Amino acid sequence: MRRVLCVEPVIFIYMFASSLTSPLAQQFIYRRLWEDEYNSTFVSDSNATYCEQNKSSPTYIKQKKVQEKASVFNMQLDLTGAVPSLIVAFVIVANGDRQGRKRSLVLPSVGALIANICLTVISYFSLSLSVLFAVAFITGLFGSMATFLGGGFAFIADVCHDEKQKTTRIAVVDLIFGVVSGLAGLSSGYFLRGIGFTWTFVTASLLHVINIIYIIFFLEDTVGVSEHQVPVSCKELLRETFSGVYMLFKTAPYKKRVLITVLLFTFMTYLFTMVGGSSLFTLYELDEPLCWNEVYIGYGAAAFTSVSLTSFLGVYLFSKCLKDIYIVFIGIFSYIGGMIMAAFAKTTLLMFLVRVPSLLCFMPIPVLRSMMSKVVLPGEQGAVFACIACLEVVTGTIALSVFNVLYAATVAWFSGFSFLFSAGLCLIPLAVLCWLLCTSWNGEDLALLVPEEVSSIESVDS
Repeated sequence: MRRVLCVEPVIFIYMFASSLTSPLAQQFIYRRLWEDEYNSTFVSDSNATYCEQNKSSPTYIKQKKVQEKASVFNMQLDLTGAVPSLIVAFVIVANGDRQGRKRSLVLPSVGALIANICLTVISYFSLSLSVLFAVAFITGLFGSMATFLGGGFAFIADVCHDEKQKTTRIAVVDLIFGVVSGLAGLSSGYFLRGIGFTWTFVTASLLHVINIIYIIFFLEDTVGVSEHQVPVSCKELLRETFSGVYMLFKTAPYKKRVLITVLLFTFMTYLFTMVGGSSLFTLYELDEPLCWNEVYIGYGAAAFTSVSLTSFLGVYLFSKCLKDIYIVFIGIFSYIGGMIMAAFAKTTLLMFLVRVPSLLCFMPIPVLRSMMSKVVLPGEQGAVFACIACLEVVTGTIALSVFNVLYAATVAWFSGFSFLFSAGLCLIPLAVLCWLLCTSWNGEDLALLVPEEVSSIESVDS
């Protein structure tokens, strides 16, 4: 059977299925907590969820309690799956340089399939929400989103030999993330209204089955693995994993180590602010005065499709005339503008218009990934993307925990405070990038870091 090197269909299907269930899982938790609090069925109509806006009403107080409980519950759920997914992501992605990339793609797909089957059972039989903690832990053992992202981007880095093509190709993958997430978010409300939670989770499960079949039988690995390879023990596997990442920093020149560390820190801090701030949109939109229902929430998620598209176009166009570091600057300022506007959005129209200043906010993520990939050798791609994947797990988990707790603590007096906090934290990556510009990091210095890839460092020139 002829195999292909096209990983984009895998990313498309995985992201669509995940983005379809993610907002529904949040709404499922919110509704169940609401029903427990009120001891009655959740009310929803064609225009808005049932949402009390009279602050002196006892119902309003209970409503705020549901918001707080949902926020804390989501935080606990994220923490449950974080530790196992961190370990698995680090081991599997780093060893991809020797043992292939496909396992980094197939394991998270299997984990997502198990998670959706469990959600189907919980929804159909009205099981306790506490079962979700076991589901989150099991999903984490399969690597979750971090392993999938690390394997996917390492796969792209393997097949791209031209460095400008690498930046564009990575941006295309991020475009797929955004567009598919928007389409799935838009359709999620109609799925929920048309077939309910249970059958929507079944649909997502079938998509993951298709994805697993494609990965196993049709996708060719970018790393050659010998059929007669001697199996290694778990201890030896861990030694190889840590030695690969250790040697990435140990044998590198001083300036290369500093540059990789600075880029990883910048990536981590910006990801922290973006993941934390954007994760609160669903809860913020369910609360008064917006009081959105599932269809409006789907429209809001779909609006980010335009943000992903414009961010991709921004990377594509700006990369022709600007250095990578300036593209990152533009993206961060775009995110700051959107978060400030979201903090004071009290009408449906204004909440949709929040996406306008945020049109370029996704640009820093693919550009920073590309910058780090360009600095290392071909045999170090797995190690650097393993570091990125682990940082994404740690940063994403901490961000979700911090911002959910912050939102729960501030929702009663100013629900938009978390967005302002997110915008303020962007000063940290901005300060790091300014330092990078003001120091003596120039093209000649960076070209010495990776002699085999002199031309690959040009866009990191600052």
